[in-house]
Order: sequence, then structure tokens, then C-alpha cells
Amino acid sequence: MKTNQSGQCDRYAFLAEWYDPSATLLRRYQLLYYPKDGSVEMFDVKNQRVFLRRTRYEGLQQQDLFVGSLVNVFSRQLKLVEYGDQYTANKLGSKKERTLAMVKPDALSRLGDILETIHAANLIVIKAKMTTLTLSQASDFYMEHQSKPFFSNLVQFMSSGPVVAMELMGDEAIGAWRRLLGPTDSATARQEAQGSVRARFGTDGTQNAGHGSDSVASAAREVEFFFPSTAGHGPSNTAQYTECTCCIIKPHALSQGLAGKVLNSISKAGFEISALQMFTMDRANAEEFYEVYKGVVTEYPNMVSELCSGPCLALEVRGSDTPKSFRDFCGPADPVSPDFYIPLPPPAKH
Repeated sequence: MKTNQSGQCDRYAFLAEWYDPSATLLRRYQLLYYPKDGSVEMFDVKNQRVFLRRTRYEGLQQQDLFVGSLVNVFSRQLKLVEYGDQYTANKLGSKKERTLAMVKPDALSRLGDILETIHAANLIVIKAKMTTLTLSQASDFYMEHQSKPFFSNLVQFMSSGPVVAMELMGDEAIGAWRRLLGPTDSATARQEAQGSVRARFGTDGTQNAGHGSDSVASAAREVEFFFPSTAGHGPSNTAQYTECTCCIIKPHALSQGLAGKVLNSISKAGFEISALQMFTMDRANAEEFYEVYKGVVTEYPNMVSELCSGPCLALEVRGSDTPKSFRDFCGPADPVSPDFYIPLPPPAKH
């Protein structure tokens, strides 16, 4: 096994925080991850003692490890707030960047394909939201272009329908996403970068399928615009809450890069995705979400554990006779056994 600069076995260290709801305290731990066998170890920072002895844990992957990430270790949701040593920072953090990726109104129907492109490029979607910008919001977002002749047409187009904003994380993510997008003008993209997003799905220089931050400073501003650190601010999601049903793309499907395929399947079946947002749920929220299944199905504990094991993607789905038609489309809860099906429990009493 390789050793790091301190002569220790190859392992990555992070400072992690966990909010303890029972004590209403924010607890800090040193989290160690050993890539050779996928084991983890935790130390209680305040009490200076071992909290979790080194244990094999398949629920954590190296790609999950970056500052700002929410990871789940034995049902405890931890936020990685700092690199624990210079070795980890050099190995995992030196090339990591965040960027804002936006799917414009003209390419919303191709969101599934674009998500597959993002996954194939080893970029991770860590936040996502469907929203409709007002004229004022579109003007604020593109304020650097307000003196240019295309500004008016641009803000009119960007407020003409829903967009999907995403925060991407990955090695040199800013440049990687802009290369995936291709040249600004879609006609030029079809000549110079035929496989790019704009070449495949764009029309011209304005209706060109997507947007990407052009610098670290722009990425920070644009991510904050859509996903502000202050709760309740920023563009709202597009949920309508009528004649619809809720679909959750679960954490295991997101981690395997299947979100794009799921979205494409939903659209091809004739359903409309009218809202979308990414969430990371703690165990208490997952238990509340699945409360109607408690005591009804034996799989309830595993369902809860899965839902809070990582990010999930919540969709508002609309169509004919939803939610029944959508449940029929999804099929039995067990993909292996056609005879196994979780019935819809009766509505909870209030």
C-alpha cells in the first residue's frame, strides 16, 4: 500500500460536521477514508477519542469526497467542511472546481440526454433545480451583457419558459462543462464540435441549449444566484401541486448515473416533468416521508436507509390519471420479482 507524506498508509482525511438533533448540537469528527479496502474511521474532535473504529463501508465512494459534500456513514449524515491534511488536499482538492450549468428553455426536453453527457464526463451534479426566471431575474443574471445588442432578446428568451440550473463538481469543472457545451453559436458548434451539447440541441447563438460559467468568480456568483446560502432567497422551483404525482429518483440510481435514462423514459411515456429539485435527506426526514409505510411493509427500514444514503432527485410529474398511471408505468417495487409489489397504503389520517 502506498504511504503519504507522513509515512502513513494511503488514506484521505476530512473534518466533518454532524448536527445531533437530540442534543441540538453540531458535532465535529475527523473522518478517515481508506481507498484500498473502502473502510472508514471516525474520531470525535471535542472529546479526543475514537468514535468509529476502522470498518469496511460500501456506502462511501472516493468520488463522494470533496469539501462541501454531504455523505452518509452508517445513517449519520456528515458534511465535509475541510480537508484534514495537506496530503488529502493535494490528492483530492487541487483540481476540484464548482461551476454553474444551466439547461435553457429550448433544450429542456433533452435534459435526460444532457445529464448522461455530464455523467460520462465524470462531473457530479451536487445541486439541481427547475425554475422559471422573471424578466428582472434574467436581467440580473446576465447583467454583464446589458450593454450588448443581444441583451434584450437574451433576457426575453431566458424568461420564456423553465430552465434547469445545476451546480457541477469535478476536476477543472468550469472548462470541462464549457467544452461539453461547445461554441456559443450553435451553427459554429455543428462545424467545430459536432458532439457538443449546442451542436446537438441548439439553434443559434441565443437559443443554444445551455450556459456555463466562464471563470471561478463567475461560477461563485452564478451558483449563489440559483442556490443562495440564505434560505428562502433565489428563484423558486416550478412545482404546481395540482393533478400531479411525486417521483423520487433514489440515491443509488443517481450515483450510478441513471438519472438521465430515467428522465428520458418518463418523457417517452408521455408524462410531463413540471418541477425538479435535488435534495439530501436526513434520517428523520426520510422516516417522515415514508411514514405511511411504517408497519405496513417489512422493507420500511431499508427504504428509509436508502433514501437518506445520498442525494435524491424529486420530480413533479403530470399526465393522464396520475398518480395511478405513473405507478403502473414505474412497475413493481421489486425489479427482480414480478410478483412482488408494494401496495399504496391508505391515506394517513390527520
